[in-house]
Amino acid sequence: MRTLALDPLFSGGVHWAELLVVVVRVVVAFAALSGAVILMIWFERKLISDMQARIGPNRAGPWGLLQTLADGIKLIFKEELLPARSDRFVYKIAAYLSLVPAVLAFAIVPVGGLVTIAGHTFELQVADPPIGILFLLAMSSVSVYGVMLAGWSSGSKYPLLGSVRASAQMISYEAALGMTTIVVILLTSSTTNLVGSLSTRAIVNSQSHTFFVSWNLIRTGIVPFVLFFVAITAELQRPPFDLAEADSELVGGFNTEYSAFRFAMFYMAEFMNVITMSAVMVTLFFGGPDGPTPHVYVLSWVVPILWFLGKTFLFLFVYVWLRAALPRLRYDQLMNLGWKVMIPISVAWALVVAAAIVGRWWFVGVIAGLVLVGAMFARSLFVGASRGELFGTPADSGGSR
Repeated sequence: MRTLALDPLFSGGVHWAELLVVVVRVVVAFAALSGAVILMIWFERKLISDMQARIGPNRAGPWGLLQTLADGIKLIFKEELLPARSDRFVYKIAAYLSLVPAVLAFAIVPVGGLVTIAGHTFELQVADPPIGILFLLAMSSVSVYGVMLAGWSSGSKYPLLGSVRASAQMISYEAALGMTTIVVILLTSSTTNLVGSLSTRAIVNSQSHTFFVSWNLIRTGIVPFVLFFVAITAELQRPPFDLAEADSELVGGFNTEYSAFRFAMFYMAEFMNVITMSAVMVTLFFGGPDGPTPHVYVLSWVVPILWFLGKTFLFLFVYVWLRAALPRLRYDQLMNLGWKVMIPISVAWALVVAAAIVGRWWFVGVIAGLVLVGAMFARSLFVGASRGELFGTPADSGGSR
C-alpha cells in the first residue's frame, strides 16, 4: 500500500514564498466564495421570477445584479436587536457557528489541477488534509450546533421549536450522508491503492482515468449519488425539506429573533452551504475538475476550473428548480424518508460495494443476506402500518392531530 503524497507546494520545505502562496489561496477562496454567494442569491431570485412569470430584481445595477449587495449593506448598518431574555454570549456566537463551517468545508474542495508559478507548483485548493472527508463531515455536524444554539439562546418558544425541528432533521439525514460517503472512500481505496484516500484530491484523481466512465457516479451505481443528493438537500434545509423555517407553523424558525447583520449571517450561511455542498457533490461523484483538456499550458489549468464551475453551476440550477417546483413535505414524511428509507438503503448499498470489492462469493452472500433482512424489514413496516390503521392513526398521517 502506498501513502498519499503531500502537497507539492511543500516538497522543498516551508519558506516565506510557500506561506505567501497559502495566504493568497485562502484570501482568493474566501473572496470567490463570498462573491459566489451574492451571485447565487441574485440567480435564485431571478430564475424563480422567470419561472413564475415575474420580473425579479431589476433596479440596483444592471439586471438587478447589485440588489443583493444593497440588501447586505442595509443589514450591516441596521440596528441590531437583542432579546431581553436571551443568553447574550451564545446568541451572538451562534451565527458564527453556522457561517464558519461553510467556509471551512469549501477549503478542501479541489477547484482545478496543478499550477506552476515562479518555480512553485501547487494545487488549486486551499488545503488537502489526509482526513479531508472526515473534516467535511465534522464541519457538517458543527453547523447543527449553530442552528440549535440560535433557537435556544433567543429565549423564545418559537425559535426553540424551530431549532429542535431543524437539528432533528439534520441529524436524521447525517447517517445516510455518512454511509454514501463511505462507498466513495471504499472505491477510492480499491482503485488508487492509497493509504489516506480520505483526501479529496485522491478522490478526484481516482476518477480521472476515463472521462465520465470512471466517475464515481457510474462506479457506485448511481444510487449513492441519489441518496447523497437527497440527504444533503435535507441537511441544507432546502425545499422540499425547508421545514426548519416553516413560517405557517413556526413564525420563522430558529432565527426568528435575529435581525440586522447576524440575520444576514444565517442567510449567507444558507446559500454558502448550497454552493459548498454542490462543489462537494461534484468532487465526490463527478470527477471534480476532470474533463477533456487541451495540451496547452495556459488552457491546461484554466479548462479544469471551467469544468468544475460548469458542473457546480448545474447543481445550483437544480436546487433553484426544486425550490420553484416542489411543495414542502410534512414533518412525519421527512422523518420516515430519513429513517425508514434512506438509512437502510445506504447501509445495504455500502455492504454490497464492500462485498464486491472483496470477492465474488462475498458479494453473493451479502446479496442473499440483504434480501432476507429486507423482507423482514418490509414485513415489520407492514405490521406497523396495519396496527396504526387499526387504532385510527395511519402511519402516513403522523398520528392523531
